[in-house]
Amino acid sequence: MEEVQQILSLSKKEMEKSLEHLKTDFSKIRTGKANPNMLDTIKVEYYGVITALNKIANISIIDSTTLSIYPWERSLLSSIERALINANIGFTPMNNGEAIIIHFPPITEERRKELVKIAKEEAELGKVSIRNVRKETNHLLKKNKNISEDLLELSEEKVQKITNTYIHQIDELLAGKAKEIMTI
Repeated sequence: MEEVQQILSLSKKEMEKSLEHLKTDFSKIRTGKANPNMLDTIKVEYYGVITALNKIANISIIDSTTLSIYPWERSLLSSIERALINANIGFTPMNNGEAIIIHFPPITEERRKELVKIAKEEAELGKVSIRNVRKETNHLLKKNKNISEDLLELSEEKVQKITNTYIHQIDELLAGKAKEIMTI
């Protein structure tokens, strides 16, 4: 019985990782509002070391469509600007000598619909990941010779309930993200 609990616990942890990964992916999808998380993937060369932008600069929201990036050292302005341009995120950074300003143009209705489709694709990938964890967990349970058939059946039902819970959470995240994207 203890082995079953360990397997179920490991399964929950793996599904939680999938959910957190999806949340991270959702935070990178532009919603029409400026969000510092959109720049989390930007890396800048800092004294020969590739470093995350948020580790070498303060990123703040000026208004709903504008971000400002104040580096800890002014000498990094050109490196940050170059990294933003090379990242090809679709925005032109403006360097004013003290900070880099990024203005996000409004999103068209057509682009909003495309972004919702992208969010749906990400959500589906998250669901597939969770289903794969379920499949691996059921395989581990079946492979274990110390588990009776009744216990195996109960365990598989528990795995399915856990899976359904995480799938439902993904559906809720997707609904919230779609609403956020479509809100002007």
